[in-house]
Amino acid sequence: MASELGAYLATRRARITPAAVGLPSAGLRRVPGLRREEVATLAGMSVDYYVRLEQGRERRPSAEVLESLSTVLQLDADERLHLFALAGATPRTATAVATDRVDPALAQLMDAWPDNPALVHNRAFDVLATNEIADALFGGWSFSRNLMEIVFCDPAARSLYVDRDAVAANTVAGFRLHHGRNPEDPRIRAVLHRLLSSGPEFEALWAAHDARGKSLERKRLRHPRVGPLTLTVQTFDVRSAPGQQLVVYHGEPGASGDALRLLGSLAATDRARG
Repeated sequence: MASELGAYLATRRARITPAAVGLPSAGLRRVPGLRREEVATLAGMSVDYYVRLEQGRERRPSAEVLESLSTVLQLDADERLHLFALAGATPRTATAVATDRVDPALAQLMDAWPDNPALVHNRAFDVLATNEIADALFGGWSFSRNLMEIVFCDPAARSLYVDRDAVAANTVAGFRLHHGRNPEDPRIRAVLHRLLSSGPEFEALWAAHDARGKSLERKRLRHPRVGPLTLTVQTFDVRSAPGQQLVVYHGEPGASGDALRLLGSLAATDRARG
């Protein structure tokens, strides 16, 4: 049975064309991307050893082997880190289970941003803390306080996210990165079990084995109260609480910025009215 490591290698191999690594692509090819023997040759290892890696019969390759495979498979920084984590070649985070305690000073800082929705989530994408305008942006979290469940299980998400398919793919890739580093975390496993039973969409994205972290991105939303929004999104690791990430949204200058300020004003009015 293939391991997580083997499945990841197979999906990365499938996306690399022969031309991308300087190999001829003419003739009949029965598999997409590179053949196993081509990866092995380019990485400087025996075909038998590489086959054992993909089949799950070899699960602890050396750092040198992993570096060679990272180069041949053209992995970016997040993908390389994920590969090492799957092979047990990087230290696990000291705290096996994500902490749910958010530093009060961080929560206070978030509250000082009336026009910038901000939230903190853990490795399982549970939302641990928010500011008022983030609550307004996400409808008061009436469906769930887990970002994965919102994207894949909340019908309103298909209206909220203009580029909903891209959001779904990026969310799964981020979750996969956390899962690779902390596969025994009970909350991560619970969310994964829930999503695998939610339908074929998540199952297909999970099977793709894409893994990447988030830094700066742009999201287009269609909010029921203030209309279209184009937001830049920054994600930061919370250094005082490993496993937590701070996500901050900023409205693009012009209509989106004005709409976000209107949303903040509406949220304040709602609070004043109780």
